[in-house]
Amino acid sequence: MRQNRKKRILAVLMTAAALSIGCATSPPDNPDDLCSIFRDKKGWYADARGAEKKWGSPIATMMAILHQESRFVSDARPPRSKILGFIPGPRPSDAYGYTQALGTTWRDYQRSTFRYGADRDDFGDAVDFVGWYNNTSARRCQIRSNDTYHLYLAYHEGHGGFNRRSFKNKAWLKQVSQKVSAQAQHYQQQLNRCESSLNRRKKLFGLF
Repeated sequence: MRQNRKKRILAVLMTAAALSIGCATSPPDNPDDLCSIFRDKKGWYADARGAEKKWGSPIATMMAILHQESRFVSDARPPRSKILGFIPGPRPSDAYGYTQALGTTWRDYQRSTFRYGADRDDFGDAVDFVGWYNNTSARRCQIRSNDTYHLYLAYHEGHGGFNRRSFKNKAWLKQVSQKVSAQAQHYQQQLNRCESSLNRRKKLFGLF
């Protein structure tokens, strides 16, 4: 009797785990094509558009930052360090999710926006976080809202680090920021071609 009960409990747990894995959001098939991303992932355009309206950060800039940070993998984490070259060690930080935000920074966002239920592995919350962070960067660091290059430097270094110019001797980071800026320009060109159709679909299905 007890053995049958244990088997039933185990079966329920395995089913729940399978459903959890099945429901996890997979990354877009083509992360370099913004129109493809928004057509593939229902609701993502509405989330990004809402963040743009709220925070004044262009969709292309926010999406380019997310592309760089996680390539839209919802549960992305920094790779573990290696002990003796092959033994998995600790991760360098608790960065997690689409945004690769640290836990402390994410909690600052939650307190600032009163969105205490926001999760780093939820796309809508993630894009809102990037919009909030860019808006804060624009105010604290005097960066234009469409200056993706400097916004990414502030995103990576933090507002205090940016104002201290901690990136000054980091050639590798400047190269990454140039890459993110180019990605944003590429995304914007794509969005210019498909945004009208995305808006028509949004109205058709009542997403806003």
